[in-house]
Amino acid sequence: MTQVSLRPYQQEAVRRVVDWFRRSSEPAVVVLPTGSGKSLVIAELARLARGRVLVLAHVRELVEQNHAKYEAYGLQADIFSAGLGRKETARQVVFGSVQSVANRLDAFGGGDFTLLVIDECHRVDVSDDATRVSRYQQVIDHLRAANPNLKVLGLTATPFRLGQGAIYHQHYHGMVRGPETSFFRACVFEQPLRVMVRQGYLTEPRLIDAAIARYDFSHLITRRDAAPREDELNRVVKGSRATPVIIEDVLAQATDRQGVMIFAATVAHAEEILTYLPPESALVTGQTETRVRDEIIADFKVRRLKYLVNVSVLTTGFDAPHVDVIAILRPTQSVGLYQQIVGRGLRLSPGKTDCLILDYAGNPWGLYDPDMTTPRPASDTEPVQVPCPLCDFANTFWGRMDGEVLIEHFGRRCQGLVEGEQGLTQCLFRFRFKVCDECGTENDIAARRCGGCERLLVDADNQLKEALKLRDAKVLRVSGMELVAARNGRGMPRLQVVYHDEDGAQLDEWFALETPAQRTVFERVFLRHHLRAPGTGWVPDSIETVCAEHARLRAPDFVIGRKVGRYWRIREKLFDYEGRYRRADSAS
Repeated sequence: MTQVSLRPYQQEAVRRVVDWFRRSSEPAVVVLPTGSGKSLVIAELARLARGRVLVLAHVRELVEQNHAKYEAYGLQADIFSAGLGRKETARQVVFGSVQSVANRLDAFGGGDFTLLVIDECHRVDVSDDATRVSRYQQVIDHLRAANPNLKVLGLTATPFRLGQGAIYHQHYHGMVRGPETSFFRACVFEQPLRVMVRQGYLTEPRLIDAAIARYDFSHLITRRDAAPREDELNRVVKGSRATPVIIEDVLAQATDRQGVMIFAATVAHAEEILTYLPPESALVTGQTETRVRDEIIADFKVRRLKYLVNVSVLTTGFDAPHVDVIAILRPTQSVGLYQQIVGRGLRLSPGKTDCLILDYAGNPWGLYDPDMTTPRPASDTEPVQVPCPLCDFANTFWGRMDGEVLIEHFGRRCQGLVEGEQGLTQCLFRFRFKVCDECGTENDIAARRCGGCERLLVDADNQLKEALKLRDAKVLRVSGMELVAARNGRGMPRLQVVYHDEDGAQLDEWFALETPAQRTVFERVFLRHHLRAPGTGWVPDSIETVCAEHARLRAPDFVIGRKVGRYWRIREKLFDYEGRYRRADSAS
C-alpha cells in the first residue's frame, strides 16, 4: 500500500472526527479552507472506517478528485456518477454524485453503509417540509432507514447558508454558531484561513480597494435570505459606463500576472466584459456545452488562456493553482460564496507570491472573517470582542471602537455554551431583545412568538397603525435625539432627552441621576434599550457624563406618545424597525 503523508492539521481533523463518532451519532462538520486538502482527509477517514462508506459530491469533478486521492493510497474504490459514465457499488468505498445516487437509491440498500461523507456540505438542505425534499435528504433518509446509527460527516471551506448563517449548531471552541435545529450538530475541527496562509500552505490574498470605479448594487440588497434577480442586476450593469473602466483597471493590475478569473453578475454582463478583453480570454456560463466548457477550462489550466470570465460557475470543484488575480464584478449576500470565489486563487503555484482580490461590487465581507456571518453593517465597522456579562464568553460581533473604548456592537445574543441539565446549551443572555408584554420574557428582536409563553408578540406595524388612529396619540418618525442638561420646575438638575421628527414635532422624557436608585431606574428604563454597545457595563454616574458621551447612545426609529392631561408621555419606543412604514432618512 502506498504511504500518503498527512499534514498535521489533516491528522488532527481525522482524530477529532474519530473521537466524535465514538461517542455520538449526530452529524458533524470539518471546516478546511479551499486548497487545504479535504480530499486527503476524506481518503484517510474512508480507509479507517469499519463498515461501508459513501462519499458524496455535487459535481463530477469533485467525485473524480476525491476518488483519485483515495486510490493514491494503493486502495480501490467504486464510482457512481452518470457524468463519469460509471455506476459501480461493489467495493467497500463508493464515491458518487448526489444526483446519480438519489436517482438509484435501490442500489444502496442493505444497511451496510456506516459512514456517509458529504463534500461541500454547505449545500445540504434538510427540511421538515415534506413538499421539498432535497437530493441530499433523500440519500440521508434512505441510508438511515437501513442503518439508524449511520454517521454523517460534512466537509466544507464555507459552513454557511444564505439566510441561515452557520450550518452547524455548536463549535468545538465552546460557542454557538447556528440554530438549534441545524442538521449538523457540531463543527469538530476548523483550520482558519489566516493560519493556513501564515504556515505557508496557501497563498496570501491581497485585497485591493478598487477605487477606480464600482457598481452600485446597494439598492438591490433588501433581504439577507434572497439574492437579487438577473433582471435587477442587468439594470445596474447593462451598458454601465463603469464596465470598460473596470476592465481597463483589471488589465493594468494583471499585467505581470499568470491567470485571471473574472466573476460577472449576469450572462449579458459577462458577454460585454469579454468584448473588452484580449484574445487570450474565454467565457463559461451554466449554459455552456459540457464539451466546450471542458476545452476552455483545459486551455486555461495550461495557460493558453489568461482571462476566464464566468457567471455562477467555477466556485467549487475547480482547481487552477496558477490563478493569481480574482476580479469580483458581482454582488453576493453569501459569505460562503464570497469565500469560495476568493478561494479559487489561494492554491500554491511556482512563481506565485500572492493573489490580488479586486472587488468592484462593494461586497461587505472580510477575507479573514468568515465567522462574521452577517454582512458588515458599514465600512467603518470591524470585528470586536464583547464579553458576556452572564457567562464571560468572549463574543465576536461587528462593531465600532473609539481608541480602546467599544462604542457600538451589533450582537444580539451571547454565543457561548454553558453546562446545563441537558448538557451544553447556549447562554441565555441577550444583548438586544424585545420583551413579551404577557410574561416579561426577553426574545430575539426578530421573534414573532414569545419563547416563554408562546404568545404572539405585539407586531410593530400594528402598534404604529393603532397609534395613528388615536386622537390623543403622537407618533414621531425619529430623525434625531438630543440630550440636554436641564433643570425641572423646582430647579433640580435633570437629564432631558428630546426626540425630534422630520416635521419639527418633538417628545421628551426626563431622568434624575443623583442617587444610586435613580441611576438604577435610568439604566433599566433607558440605557438597556439605547446603548449602542449593550452588555458592556457602561453606567454613567452624572448627567454631564451622559451628555459628553452621547455617541454611546442610539435613537429609536419611532416614538409613540400619549396625552395625559396637558402633557405628553412617551409610551413606546421602537428600535431595529423593519416594517412597512418608512423610517426617518437622517435618524442618528
